[in-house]
Amino acid sequence: MLRRALRLGLGPGLLGRGLGTHREGSTLDWHGKVSEIKKKIQSVLPGGAWSPLCDTSHLPPEHSDVVIVGGGVLGLSVAYWLKRLEKRQGAIRVLVVERDHTYSQASTVLSVGGIRQQFSLPENIQLSLFSVEFLRNINEYLAVVDDPPLDLQFNPSGYLFLASEEGATIMENNVKVQRQEGAKVCLMSPEQLQKKFPWINTEGVALASYGLENEGWFDPWCLLQGLRRKVQSMGVLFCHGEVTRFVSSSNHMETAIGEKVTLKRIHEVHVKVDHSQEYQPVECAIVVNAAGAWSGRIAELAGIGKGLPGTLQGTKLPVEPRKRYVYLWHCPQGPGLEAPLVADPSGAYFRREGLGNNYLGGCSPTEEEEPDPGNLEVDHDFFQEKVWPYLAQRVPAFETLKVRRAWAGYYDYNTFDQNGVVGPHPLVVNMYFATGFSGHGLQQAPAVGRAVAEVMLEGHFQTINLSPFLFNRFYLGEKAQEHCII
Repeated sequence: MLRRALRLGLGPGLLGRGLGTHREGSTLDWHGKVSEIKKKIQSVLPGGAWSPLCDTSHLPPEHSDVVIVGGGVLGLSVAYWLKRLEKRQGAIRVLVVERDHTYSQASTVLSVGGIRQQFSLPENIQLSLFSVEFLRNINEYLAVVDDPPLDLQFNPSGYLFLASEEGATIMENNVKVQRQEGAKVCLMSPEQLQKKFPWINTEGVALASYGLENEGWFDPWCLLQGLRRKVQSMGVLFCHGEVTRFVSSSNHMETAIGEKVTLKRIHEVHVKVDHSQEYQPVECAIVVNAAGAWSGRIAELAGIGKGLPGTLQGTKLPVEPRKRYVYLWHCPQGPGLEAPLVADPSGAYFRREGLGNNYLGGCSPTEEEEPDPGNLEVDHDFFQEKVWPYLAQRVPAFETLKVRRAWAGYYDYNTFDQNGVVGPHPLVVNMYFATGFSGHGLQQAPAVGRAVAEVMLEGHFQTINLSPFLFNRFYLGEKAQEHCII
């Protein structure tokens, strides 16, 4: 019974039903309360006009309809679409909480900024098709009056995936799905590949797939700042702090076949602000978990996964931080301006960076090689031993490359099926997810934000059906496996 109900999907949207910020059945009129408090203080103090007794501008508000945990591109995209789709301007109060206000460790700004449609799942292809339309028309979406237009520096050079004999059939099947969804992708034989890109050594390559349109890379920092600027102009509030606790109520229920479940609703989010040991409670109606690599910890704070193994109550959000290295090197004789982002069968990848024969690249480690995610230190030996040999074998000019710098960033890695988690939790009924994209969250953020906002407002996905990405699949054991992960 419970499994069948989970497969049926979503119900009416919480915000769409007009659910306000409430606790124990009563709506809280905070503006009225603040006004009353001001009057009482004025009545006992000499003098005229009200003036604050202390500066509280750094604190979050005492209530917000929606609290979004995580101020990266996914969290900001959810905020943008909530404000864009709200029925009446100012109807939804949105607060974004971000603990790293410099974004120095944010996955967004540490990525290589790629966007592609070459995925194995139709949903991922559809997400990226909308997102590239959003990016290519960025100022139609994110323009702010009297502010300069955004320049994402979008470079439509495409993605080039290479397959060995073993992977050729899978590539053919993937390209068939991509074309069915409207992506412009062509297959190339080793001979065709050598003719178009003579700098490639085709040894060991049986087939290649090449994105002809709407693939390439862009400036992630520009997208982040553009979204932030836009949502602030729409009235979204920001707080630099860390979510430390959720206060919730519980309702114990029993299904028709005797399965006991506990439904929880979050009423209050505790936010510890920067440079303070105190927290500010924020009453709310909905929480969005867009905390990226740390979204698993946020889910645990809400009690998700704290139940008996094998039960829905005990099913964790399987998202954890995975550290990935990005290296920048110089090679005077390297591929020219026509070079796409190349993904080798070995897992190594690279793309051009700018016009000065500089290149970005790296390689995802095997499970056994996964580095400690406790810091963002770079392992330079990993490049020498695991990346450079494959690069030099594929592009002989890279034999003489010189690494100039390197950095590390985090994937919000979904250990279950390397795919995103979108929509509400089945038991913590007012927590929604936008996380777990395992390296392709940046490029799909515009479409994912729209999808989450649709579910919150209307109770179901409207433009792209992302039901395979719901949390329920972890309990049901139904993988939405994405095979094209870089």
